[in-house]
Amino acid sequence: MILLPLLYAFVFSIFFNPNINSSLGQVVGKNGNMVAGQWILICLMPFIAKFAVGIGPKINEIVAAGPALIFQEIGNVATVLFALPIAVLVFGMGRESIGATHSIAREPNIALIADRFGLKTPEGIGVMGVYVMGTLFGAIYFSIMAGVVASWGVFDVRALAMACGVGSGSMMGACSAALSEILPEHKEDIVAFAASSNLLTYATGLFVSIFVALPFAEWLFKVLSKLRKTQSATPIVTTEVGTEDNEEVSVSLVQLISGLVFICLLLFIVVDC
Repeated sequence: MILLPLLYAFVFSIFFNPNINSSLGQVVGKNGNMVAGQWILICLMPFIAKFAVGIGPKINEIVAAGPALIFQEIGNVATVLFALPIAVLVFGMGRESIGATHSIAREPNIALIADRFGLKTPEGIGVMGVYVMGTLFGAIYFSIMAGVVASWGVFDVRALAMACGVGSGSMMGACSAALSEILPEHKEDIVAFAASSNLLTYATGLFVSIFVALPFAEWLFKVLSKLRKTQSATPIVTTEVGTEDNEEVSVSLVQLISGLVFICLLLFIVVDC
């Protein structure tokens, strides 16, 4: 089991959190959280730029891969369909659910939410919460699920390897390592397809999040919030960001429609090539 440095950073942040440990929290001070939030955004930008530089030379491979890798990004929308209704209707979450469920909340999605809403907003709290949970338990979950699904003998080994590339290096490494142990004769193919899928997910996943998943999550949150209010006798207060509700819904619908047009055009180019 590989313990990433980010895990130790989370452990240190717990020890020096004034809300958890008041004595050690004095070392950081009240302004520590504000400074840390700004540094997260600063440190993420070179990280995203690094992947952008790596994606450019791979554009021919993205086109040659065909629609499979494009359709793989439907998973970003599936998180909204499955998780957002549970978050809003069952757990009564507010706009934190938008940041938490619009994707699997990895580095590009944090940068997107930070740029769109800010990390101190409810959306930023939601995406950071899922990011922390994914870092702590995501790799363990993926290593277990990879072995379970591979034991079914239903999916092609290349499909299983592609499924490992969800846009997280730690999750991809754990998933591909587990598959390689189960199917050692396909180890090279598993590593190659998993790494390629993970890289291409950064290329296509961010666009799907911008144009489809995030606008769809905002629109569905409006619908579910109204449904929750009609079912509950007590008013539920949610934190709203932006202008009037109708304007936000119309903007989300416009972004959603433009995103669908973008995906259709991209599919047409890929199929034509």
